[in-house]
Parts: sequence; structure tokens; C-alpha cells
Amino acid sequence: MKKTILMLVMMTSLITFAQKKNGTVYMEHPAIDVAANFTTALVSGDTTKLASLLSDDFKAYNGVSTNPDVKGTEKGRFIKNSYRWFDELDYFSISDSPGAYPDAIEYKKDNENEEVWVQTWEMLKGVHKTTGVKLSSPIHRLIVVTKDNKIKMIINYFNDSIFDELGQSFSNRTNGTLYNHHDNINTVRKAMYAFENSDLDKAISYYSEDARFYNINDDLKVSDSKANVKAIRQKFLDAFQIKSIEMIGYPDYLEYEMGNGRSVLSWWDLHLIRKADKKEIVLSMHMNDDFDEDGKIISEMIYFNRALLEK
Repeated sequence: MKKTILMLVMMTSLITFAQKKNGTVYMEHPAIDVAANFTTALVSGDTTKLASLLSDDFKAYNGVSTNPDVKGTEKGRFIKNSYRWFDELDYFSISDSPGAYPDAIEYKKDNENEEVWVQTWEMLKGVHKTTGVKLSSPIHRLIVVTKDNKIKMIINYFNDSIFDELGQSFSNRTNGTLYNHHDNINTVRKAMYAFENSDLDKAISYYSEDARFYNINDDLKVSDSKANVKAIRQKFLDAFQIKSIEMIGYPDYLEYEMGNGRSVLSWWDLHLIRKADKKEIVLSMHMNDDFDEDGKIISEMIYFNRALLEK
């Protein structure tokens, strides 16, 4: 035990002596004000103000670039590129992430020019004017400010994948095939009409054993199992008489290229009589059923106004 305590004391002493200060961190500093002015000018498209805030030898870098030989973006090109954010986005904004604020760090070692590093943690948002693509991404920036309050360097860290959808949205593209007749459509019809005839066992047999069920009136983050839904639908049949179920228009079956998805979209009117008071109700419903390769329904989302059943 004594040896253990002695070792812990020695380790603690080593850790204590290994700590060295290399500057000061500020939450209020003129360099932070410079960074804030830069952001304001960027968001408002004020290229004149931007130019006045940048040093002549300014460089900007992408912090997540994999190019080891990157030279950085020089002042003139950076200002031109920056204006595109303002010019091409509606509702463009950059603001502090919730609970975050910028830091200014004055390093002592290897800082002969007395430069200050400003760190920010922000949210970038906007809607592209041409494509309607919504851009939203956390962004971290390292901004080097000189002693005469000019920005010498910026390193931006954010997820470049936010541009993927934007880049693909400038031309028309197909994403599969749309059917108005298909065996998966037949399956949805058979399931609905089995339910109309109170044949719940047959209706539920068209779903896979691990099918997940969602209801627009409930928490969409939580799905129901096949067994639970069978019990719920039995309670519905106990409370309501189904006079008829009518298809509205015709279902669509979408076979997607992306993600290999298979979905039947269908629209229905359920003509009901509430057994408690004999009130007649017409309940409109939209259904989205996803299928596996074997033709089983693996996921179902239903949309209807539950309040109509309770009035």
C-alpha cells in the first residue's frame, strides 16, 4: 500500500511539473471583434469591408482538405468567392452555435509578431436561390489576427458534403421507375380489403415479421411492431363498423434507384359507423408502404385525422 501511494505521489508530481503555460485565452479581445466584423461583412456581401479587414498576404485554407500541397486561397480570389455566399443564398447566416462563444488566444512561444488566434464554433445556414437546397452545417474557424488588427489567415472546418445535393440539383435526373400497376400495389389492395372484411389475420399476413409501423398522430421516432398493430386494429374493428373502403384515384408504386427502395403510395376513404353512437364517419387516409425484395411490406406510414374518429 505504501509503495502504491508513493508511486501515485511521484506521478502526480511529474504531471504537475510537466504543465507549462504558453499564453492566455480571452473571451473578450479586440481580435474577437475583428472576427465578428469579418463575419458581418461576409454575411452582408460587403466586399469592401472584407478587403479592409484582410492583410495583403492573407491566405484561406480548407481545414478538411486532403491535399498536402495546398497553397491556400489568396485575398482577391477569397473575396470574390465569399461574395457568392451572399449572392447565391437566401437567408444566409453565420451565428454562434448554441452555448458556444469565440476564444482569442495569445501565444507566448514562437509568436514574435504578437499575432492572436481566434477560434469560433458556429452554424452556417442558407437556402440556395436556384435549387432550393437547404444548407446547414456546423463550422469551426481558426482566424489569425495581426497586432494591427488585420486578418492574416483563416482555416475553415466544415462538412463539404452539404454541397453534394446542391451540385446534383442543377439538372433533371431520374431516380427509378413509377408504376400504376404492379404486384406490390396488388398486395396493398389485398391487405386493405381484407381489413374491410374484418379478416385481420389475412390483412396482417402481407407484412414481414419485423415490419415497423408509424402513425402521423403519434411519435414518429417510435415505431410499432406487427403484434402491437394487430391488437390496435382489432380494437378499431371492435369500435367501428366498416361499411366500405374506397380507393381514391389509383396507387403509385415507386421503384427507386437510390437506396434500392420500393414504395407504394395509396389514398383511401374509409366509410365507418361508430358503434357507440351509430355516427357515420368518412375517414380519408394516405398510406406509404415500403417493400422488401420478396414482396412483403416492411414499413408502413399512415396519415389521417384521428380527431374525426373522436368527434
